[in-house]
Amino acid sequence: MKIIVTGATGFIGTRLVERLHNQGNQITVFARDPQKAQRLFPSHLLPLVTVVGYDPIRESQTDAALWQEALNGCDGVINLAGAPIAGERWTSQTRQRILASRVVTTTALVAALGKLAIKPKAMISGSAIGYYGTDPSKIFEEYNFSGTDFPAQICQQWEAAAEPVTNMGIRLVKLRTGIVLGNGGALAKILPIFQLGLGGILGSGKQWFSWIHCDDLVNLIVTCLTDDRYRGPVNGTAPQPVTNQEFTQALAQVAGKLAILPTPAAVLLLVFGESANLLLEGQQVIPRKAIANNFAFQYPDITGAVTQVIKQ
Repeated sequence: MKIIVTGATGFIGTRLVERLHNQGNQITVFARDPQKAQRLFPSHLLPLVTVVGYDPIRESQTDAALWQEALNGCDGVINLAGAPIAGERWTSQTRQRILASRVVTTTALVAALGKLAIKPKAMISGSAIGYYGTDPSKIFEEYNFSGTDFPAQICQQWEAAAEPVTNMGIRLVKLRTGIVLGNGGALAKILPIFQLGLGGILGSGKQWFSWIHCDDLVNLIVTCLTDDRYRGPVNGTAPQPVTNQEFTQALAQVAGKLAILPTPAAVLLLVFGESANLLLEGQQVIPRKAIANNFAFQYPDITGAVTQVIKQ
């Protein structure tokens, strides 16, 4: 197939492009930083990957025409573009950047798809489990209503920007991703702390931690691209969510270190402001559609997933 991928230079996107390439697909990467993308996907190693500049927030009409032309003849689109949301204070400027990186880029992509004479069969568009808001007692599945906090508002607008493709006859999957574990991403920042024996629970430790191994997420994205049974919201999480305390214990056990230094909520709020709630609050999310369609999770439990990442 010919597949368009945005957000390809991120933690998930790089692994996805490699997987699609190994399957013999032709991949066109739409990148805000083409030079970075070309370094990540060198032509002598990945000859089926083409890089095209893609930054609808800043691009001229000439630049836009180049990536609109690249969409011609594509079979599927995987839209993962979005600035990081965690790890910094949500100032008004940061909020605007986070939102624009998702909504503006998705809106431009959808508009370009609408101009094609022959449309792709499917579009996988990124979202997150932040869509549901937070609640310590609820179990969230794909059919739950959305929350009202800032992450939920982002996801609502992000998904709404992709929705018009359904009127074009394109099958849309809104992939609501949990915390992704792999050799990179969040775990790359957490693991060194545990290896120094300084790890511990965050806040109360009772908040839910809905996660997924990177390999499982990549497999799920590829499955959603090719399997017509997947449409609408799809939760990209493992079938066994855990609490922050359970995750901490599993990570400490595999790392061979004690987890005895809890981080008080007040400290996280002081450092990160409102964005600390991403660490202090959570959602118990079940991937009901993946389970119903018998998706084969390689890493369904947290200990197995953490072990694979650390011991690989």
